[in-house]
Amino acid sequence: MVEVSILPQVRDFMNRLNGQFINGKTVVSQQDEVITITNPATDEVIAHVATATSGDIDYAVDSAHRAFHSGWADVSPAQRGLVLNRLADLMIAHREELAQIETLTSGKLITLSRAFEVDYAVSFLRYYAGWTTRIEGKTVALSIPSASGEKYTGLTLREPLGVVAGIVPWNFSIMIAVWKFGSALACGCTAVIKPSEVTPLTMLRVAELAIEAGIPPGVLNVINGPGQQVGYALTTHPKIAKVTFTGGMETGEIIGTAALQSGFKRVTLELGGKNAAGFLPDVSPEKTVEGIIEAGFLNSGQVCASAERYYVHRSLINDVAEQLGKRLATLTPGDPMDDESRFGPLANRSHFNKVIGYFTRARDQNLTFIHGGGAFDLPGCYVQPTAVLARSENDELMRQEVFGPVASLLAYDSVDELVTLMNDSPYGLAASLWTNNLSQALRLIPRVEAGTVWVNMHNYLDPAMPFGGTKGSGIGREFGSAFIDHFTEIKSVIMRY
Repeated sequence: MVEVSILPQVRDFMNRLNGQFINGKTVVSQQDEVITITNPATDEVIAHVATATSGDIDYAVDSAHRAFHSGWADVSPAQRGLVLNRLADLMIAHREELAQIETLTSGKLITLSRAFEVDYAVSFLRYYAGWTTRIEGKTVALSIPSASGEKYTGLTLREPLGVVAGIVPWNFSIMIAVWKFGSALACGCTAVIKPSEVTPLTMLRVAELAIEAGIPPGVLNVINGPGQQVGYALTTHPKIAKVTFTGGMETGEIIGTAALQSGFKRVTLELGGKNAAGFLPDVSPEKTVEGIIEAGFLNSGQVCASAERYYVHRSLINDVAEQLGKRLATLTPGDPMDDESRFGPLANRSHFNKVIGYFTRARDQNLTFIHGGGAFDLPGCYVQPTAVLARSENDELMRQEVFGPVASLLAYDSVDELVTLMNDSPYGLAASLWTNNLSQALRLIPRVEAGTVWVNMHNYLDPAMPFGGTKGSGIGREFGSAFIDHFTEIKSVIMRY
């Protein structure tokens, strides 16, 4: 056991009443609504954050709007890249502080908070910083007829959209926020970020570091509060040009509709999924089990791209189930602030109750549990790592996104049936194929309906690779050069001479 001591600056930050970060300063309005933040590992209250008022929302958007029109969009690309890299440097310098705040509020293992919420997030931020000088238009040869000898030439410009609203979930509150504001600022936009009300603190601290890095006041703002209230007001604000949201399908539909109806705002929606992993018969039961652990149990299953549906050839499924049960039994719960812990709690009590509800209904439906299916007898939001043998593709655990540590296994008999089963979902965010036959994998990839298809791996992202969903898993792409399309407009210029 290697328990981490909480840093004094972390205690000080969490003991103060936080609120919003607007125009370069902390803002705590005088009003009654305060968000209570609990540690999901203990259920103890650890912090309070003031909810944004309508005046706070207007102030944040107005500040971002002024910052955009008063010069941020005209700051040289090299300078934008420089300050984003400075912010990355400061995040690394404050790595332990940010990781501890994140772990205390989300229950994420401290090792994951360091690796994903700081190190990995910084790699994305540096990637965006590197793009600032490479956002380009092009010249176009035109074919306009000329009766009097005139000539024509065309060119395109990439222009930043304006103020971007970024709505961030609770599962990776720093990393996903960086995906949104990093790409926006790199393109010359300004941003107002709304973290989840469950995990609002780390983004407030990052915004403070942004000012220290030299990002001008008003360029990056943070407001807090419930999505139905604050998120909706932000989405429909007339000065917002673009909304980028990561979360559930139902909320995404509301946000997409509201954005369209309040001025045809541009949207990027990453809406999760009921992701599938298909194991071909040439993969051993041992390799299959390790693939399931990799695909579904990172961060206790609270990953948008994690798999929850697993398809195993009928000849192997019994062996896989037996070995998976033994493997899951080794995932014992631990204190997230312990460097040696390998399995932590869910992020909040509401989500804990939702996941347990899925397990309860599965038992009522007489599904066969390979392992788990309940809660650990501990304080906090600890759910057992769980696996079930599904009866059909229509089982609730095969249809609904649980967003927890659960693997539902279903047998298949042929490769064609495997593809049909993997595609039998309204979602299409990610999938993985597991096989020793590369030729077969390459033939199957085009048939799988998902925005990302991994082969012999799962849950690996890279800043250079576009990421986003098909079908009900969203609109648009993040990462790679694709992000530029979603934070800039193309202006066509045609000249006669």
